Amino acid sequence: MEATRMHSMDLEKLKMTGAGRAMAVLTSGGDAQGMNAAVRAVTRMGIYVGAKVYLINEGYQGLVDGGENIKLAHWHSVTNIIQLGGTVIGSARCKSFTTREGRLAAAFNLVKKGITNLCVCGGDGSLTGANIFRSEWKGLLEELVQKGRITDDLAKQHTHLNIVGLVGSIDNDFCGTDMTIGADSALHRIMEIIDAIMTTAQSHQRTFVLELMGRHCGYLALVSALASGADWLFIPEAPPKQGWEDRMCARLESSRTTGSRLNIVIMAEGAIDMNGESISSTYVKDLVVKRLGYDTRVTVLGHVQRGGTPSAFDRILSCKLGVEAVIALMEATPDTPACVIGLSGNHAVRLPLMECVEMTKLVQTTMDEKKFDETIKLRGGSFENNWNIYKLLAFQKPNKNASNFTLAILNVGAPAAGMNAAVRSAVRQAIVHGHKVYAVHDGFLGLANGALFEMKWGMVAGWTGQGSSLLGTKRTLPGKNMEKIVETITKYNISALLVIGGFEGYNGVLQLFEARSHYDELCIPMCVIPATISNNVPGTDFSIGADTAVNSAMEGCDKIKQSASGTKRRVFVVETMGGYCGYLATCTGIAVGADAAYIYEEPFNIHDLKTNVEHLAEKMKKDIQRGLVLRNENCHENYTTDFIHRLYSAEGKGIFDSRVNVLGHLQQGGAPSPFDRNFGTKMGVRAIQWLSEKLTENYRQGRVFANSADTACVLGLKRKVVSFTPVSELKDATDFEHRMPKVQWWMNLRPLLKMLAKYQTSFCEYVPGEIEHVTRRSISIDSGF
Repeated sequence: MEATRMHSMDLEKLKMTGAGRAMAVLTSGGDAQGMNAAVRAVTRMGIYVGAKVYLINEGYQGLVDGGENIKLAHWHSVTNIIQLGGTVIGSARCKSFTTREGRLAAAFNLVKKGITNLCVCGGDGSLTGANIFRSEWKGLLEELVQKGRITDDLAKQHTHLNIVGLVGSIDNDFCGTDMTIGADSALHRIMEIIDAIMTTAQSHQRTFVLELMGRHCGYLALVSALASGADWLFIPEAPPKQGWEDRMCARLESSRTTGSRLNIVIMAEGAIDMNGESISSTYVKDLVVKRLGYDTRVTVLGHVQRGGTPSAFDRILSCKLGVEAVIALMEATPDTPACVIGLSGNHAVRLPLMECVEMTKLVQTTMDEKKFDETIKLRGGSFENNWNIYKLLAFQKPNKNASNFTLAILNVGAPAAGMNAAVRSAVRQAIVHGHKVYAVHDGFLGLANGALFEMKWGMVAGWTGQGSSLLGTKRTLPGKNMEKIVETITKYNISALLVIGGFEGYNGVLQLFEARSHYDELCIPMCVIPATISNNVPGTDFSIGADTAVNSAMEGCDKIKQSASGTKRRVFVVETMGGYCGYLATCTGIAVGADAAYIYEEPFNIHDLKTNVEHLAEKMKKDIQRGLVLRNENCHENYTTDFIHRLYSAEGKGIFDSRVNVLGHLQQGGAPSPFDRNFGTKMGVRAIQWLSEKLTENYRQGRVFANSADTACVLGLKRKVVSFTPVSELKDATDFEHRMPKVQWWMNLRPLLKMLAKYQTSFCEYVPGEIEHVTRRSISIDSGF
């Protein structure tokens, strides 16, 4: 804590240390959605700390060619690019930079501009090139002096080059970081296409073979298969064993016999067999037609996966990593090794660049040596966990031997996208364990009224991509209906409860736990899977549905910004949902580059509103003649959305006009995002595994009796670790009046929003990235969920 405090104090000096310094940013290699958000963040943060920032066009080629390719950036140079795919400063393959002559030209072009800090956004090849450039820097300058191209004094003023890398790759194939820039957006494109294909496949009872990008890495294929419930999967890290053709055809046939009207086979373009020989999508298609006679089509997604607007996650990730990159450059010394900024859980981390590159190359080495089990582990804990859960769900079958236990599953609170994915995996996992499963309509109210029906294997087919709650959900708490709930539990002999829902789900299980002293029937294992767009459940960093809601709000704001661009001199006040919790407003604000986001957790007054009006009025005098302000629905009792609109209209009169937009329930609707499908699927599996363990542990004399605190828990994801926290322990950490945790991790994102909108704010509020090392052991034991 002391080290972090001192680090934060040092950050206050950044305004001075940035003065007189110059830095540049370039994008290299294949483009990835989110690169523009990274360029924007690096540029604006660099200017914010007082440095000169240059944009290098066309990657390393622009660095070698110099001239107009290296341009001084201003605050407005990166306006209105956060929502754009690709990279507006261009990317190119550059053979000349691989030669010393090319790097000599690049060094000359940087020294002429006084640039000694370089941020490179690209893949492992681009980052390796940057490290070589850095290691040769001193020698390159000496050669330039010898050739008379620069003076000795100029060389002495630029004695070392600081390098920081950001990984832009849709394949998510770089070791050391949980996610690379662009991977989440690529998954969005893929899932949109899979959803569209599934409708036509069901109509015609077809089999579709989908080929995705991933020549050496199967991440996109793996997560897409898990999120869509695909019947079969091919990835280069785990080639199918000999005889796979028979097993695959049997699997597809089995799926049809259980009532499915379609089959989905997903394969990475680099799919291979155990001998390292390529498996083509055409071969798989012909095999299915020949063996099964199914109407089969092949769809190769290709570069559509790289295209389109970046997702909210990629925009926020790029902002987070870009800001940290600038701070790392400002703090760097001649002895500081080149680093890459990665993501660990929800925190930015600094990693030794070459350690990560070497580990990434080691993955390919193990694949070449056909050490596939080791390859899976080297991909990281998250990849390995995804692979294990996919195998578990894809190849499991209903258990013919019934257990002694009966589970009830219900949705509680407002609907959230991803709830159905959690129900699907929970139902099937419970049936695999031999449990009898009842679904409950309309939450605790339905439980009290006996609105239960038994779930069968085929009933949840296709639920993964369905939004809202197919079971139906209510906000009603169990309190007044406790007697009737106990009667239902007794009548149906329910042994355990799985509650998938928001704050009311958590609060309801807490009420049931506290009623155990009055009702023995409530002494059963109970688990809460947080699912709410508000992300306000204690005991977890993320709730199912919040990612989809942020994306929905972001898409709405993108269109609003576009409207404002056409009319000029206009400020939109946009109201988001979230109750008292400002997560939605804050994350959406960062993702769309909002000028401000008002939330309950960060009190504001009339003076703050006046400052914001003045800020927007000043902005209108520049090239950017539009503004966007977000307001959480319950951020202030008196400063309502209408009040802020009227204030802005009055104070901005003659400078800008103001409009209101209430996003409302569109934030709850739509198909779940890839993250929410994947997250819901994995949480459902983990919850049933835990409940099964608790049922076995607490089964005595022919009945279940579980009365300890650790048998009524919230299943949460904290950083990257899955945890079951007793609801009784979370009580003291909960603000029940405002329905949210007392401490919320995402408040650390608030300084990003302010700094990138050019508001003066204290650097003490910013939480700096941690410094981590990457080893084979740390990669393999990474808990990544």
